[in-house]
Amino acid sequence: MEDWQKELQSSITKPEDLARELGVDPEKIRSVMNEYRVRITPHVLKQIREKGDAIWRQVVPESEEGDDLLAADDPLNEDTDSPVPHLVHRYPDRVLLMVTNQCPIYCRFCTRKRLVGKPGFISKGDLERAIEYIRHHPEIRDVILSGGDPLLLTDDHLERVLKALRKIPHLEIIRIGSRVPGSLPSRITDKLCAMVKKYHPIYMNLHFNHPDEITPEVKAACERLADAGIPLGSQTVLLRGVNDDPEVMKRLMQKLLTCRVKPYYLYQADLTRGTNHFRTTVEEGLRIIRAIQGHTSGMAVPHYVIDAPGGGGKIPLLPADYLVELNSEEAILKNYDGGVFRYPQIDADPVSVTPHMNESFIILNNGSQE
Repeated sequence: MEDWQKELQSSITKPEDLARELGVDPEKIRSVMNEYRVRITPHVLKQIREKGDAIWRQVVPESEEGDDLLAADDPLNEDTDSPVPHLVHRYPDRVLLMVTNQCPIYCRFCTRKRLVGKPGFISKGDLERAIEYIRHHPEIRDVILSGGDPLLLTDDHLERVLKALRKIPHLEIIRIGSRVPGSLPSRITDKLCAMVKKYHPIYMNLHFNHPDEITPEVKAACERLADAGIPLGSQTVLLRGVNDDPEVMKRLMQKLLTCRVKPYYLYQADLTRGTNHFRTTVEEGLRIIRAIQGHTSGMAVPHYVIDAPGGGGKIPLLPADYLVELNSEEAILKNYDGGVFRYPQIDADPVSVTPHMNESFIILNNGSQE
């Protein structure tokens, strides 16, 4: 057994563990834990400084999780878009392959609360069916491994998946979505990095929600992955009481760049049953993007998206006043500090163009990225 597996076995998983380590009354959360699993790794436990802080809220169960029982278990309709078990095919050229239900920690806001924590990894038969589906759909050029967390597979098991995918001629890119580097950094071993490196191009999107998650151990884990030639992006969920503050969000994005992780998505929280107490308004998300844009490097500004309920896909949003007006003659633009500028259309006379600042709207287009 490797060190990371021993650490995982030492995680908090029971009400009595929460009572002993964090002083939580087990009777207040027992019913929630009966429905939604809990796992807090020793690494994450060390980052909790006080009750209700940003790390606590992400991993410690609360009675509020039982309040919004009428919300959807599968708000993104992933099950509807699943042609074979464990595979979601929503976008034209890419699929999501869920290889496990296990995670290093169980986030209380997880979109897949209905699935995570259940025993087991993808079976050999289900993996073969998923591989055959991809093989018979040449339009698929990109596979995202998800779950659960793919990096909880052993090196040998993960390599079997990567090797099978790399035998498909039309498959160009493999991506891995993981929270492991930030919650179980001991898993990112030199052996793992050397194995993954054999199957390039491999990309990873890592999940981080608060700057306190970026510890020296986490930074070292990210650097090991980057040194193996794996481009790293981040995905963050906008969460009430965790990161719904412009300065907190800016600090997180800046710290990620120091770990060679490029901020990619900032998600509006999904409409998942048991997570409503984490949701913010969309206006709060736009306010955060406005506060970051121009006040730090553009590399540190993620795409703010809503993953549309009902399986509509990711839709990017920008503050309404960036594009004041767009017509056949010009685009009227407002920058981060309120300055207004005119950009003439290709067939317009730049001298004769005059601004008309009587209309504003939000750019809201169907996203084309998974």
